[in-house]
Amino acid sequence: METILRAKHITKYFRKPVEFQVLHDVSFEVAKGEFVSIMGKSGCGKSTLLYILSTMDTDYDGSIYLDDKLITGLNADDLAKIRNEKIGFVFQFHYLLAEFTVLENVMLPAKKLGKKSAEEIEHDAIQKLKLLGIEDQALKLANRISGGQKQRVAISRALINNPSIIMGDEPTGNLDSKNSDIVFSIFKELSQEEKMSLLIVTHDEDFAHRTDRIIQMGDGEILVV
Repeated sequence: METILRAKHITKYFRKPVEFQVLHDVSFEVAKGEFVSIMGKSGCGKSTLLYILSTMDTDYDGSIYLDDKLITGLNADDLAKIRNEKIGFVFQFHYLLAEFTVLENVMLPAKKLGKKSAEEIEHDAIQKLKLLGIEDQALKLANRISGGQKQRVAISRALINNPSIIMGDEPTGNLDSKNSDIVFSIFKELSQEEKMSLLIVTHDEDFAHRTDRIIQMGDGEILVV
């Protein structure tokens, strides 16, 4: 099976106020189309690991491969391009721009990438909103829709450049059970129908146990892969 993401011997220290090792020799892989969750107690290093894997944190030892290419050690511009093109990130908070419409928010990463015309990007954005069942909200301002809808817009935005992998840091953490189920179903469909890889940090045991595999972390180490 094709490997999309490979982490090898990831080790991370926090330097201030005192030196503290937060990740210890973490290694694992995520296959194409695999839906993987990361669980563990608060402070075990889950989110720190995710931010390293998503190239937002470059201060670590070890190696990360994305689509079989080593991305560790690349300069900031190259990493920003990889992050925009290859990695879709969904946060616990949606971080939509309130003064923009839903459609404009979804289009932003594709405009930044600059590979398609405005018309093509708008078409793609509407298709992503359709995929998430909220195309009827496209022309509303982002601050005029519900919390559950905002998170679906954030997922649409993460999908706009057809990334190799979606990463999420507690993406259902602020949602009620109904909206959490909707988001889970969307992720599952992306995995099964679109063959997209997903790596999701979550505290939600029900969510995690419905994914393909749980990576269990404790004190900066992987306990179960």
